[in-house]
Amino acid sequence: MTKILLLLANGFEAVEASVFTDVLGWNKWEGDGTTEVVTVGLHNQLQCTWNFNVAPEKLLHEITLEDFDALAIPGGFEEAGFYDDGFSEEFQAIVRHFDEQKKPIATICVASLILGHSGILHNRQATTYNHPTSKRLAQLQSYGAIIVNERIVQTEHIITSSNPGTAFDVAFTLLTMLTSEENTLKVKDLMGFK
Repeated sequence: MTKILLLLANGFEAVEASVFTDVLGWNKWEGDGTTEVVTVGLHNQLQCTWNFNVAPEKLLHEITLEDFDALAIPGGFEEAGFYDDGFSEEFQAIVRHFDEQKKPIATICVASLILGHSGILHNRQATTYNHPTSKRLAQLQSYGAIIVNERIVQTEHIITSSNPGTAFDVAFTLLTMLTSEENTLKVKDLMGFK
């Protein structure tokens, strides 16, 4: 079984987390059956950006990183405290661990800033929230990332994306990395994506 650590910062966007649980969950039951998602956070209860409360399955201190094959991180809002957890040393150590092991890391929207803050995007191509009114691309560039202003940027084992609208595509890209293109097409078809 391929285990995916879904790392949830307080203030994450629920829709961005749900694409990972849904796509990889559909794969577990209807695809090749190889993926299992475990939700993990720093707190017993997390409040999403829009006040939806979630209890992660595990706390960080309860897991062994070596048990996981991939890392997925949804984005969130600064106003909801997203970067308090995201930029914490606990989160940063997890990101560096997965990068050192060259295991897949998938992020949606501003979650790539967590990667940038950890130092792993220095001299690597990446993107983040790119609306013209946002300063997030400049923030990511300040971490040494090579900015590519596209919807999704895959560099080696790392996936970054430009906005919440990319969420399903990021989850399907991760599924392809973990299984196969053929399996992903099957899951997409079953989920109604043509």
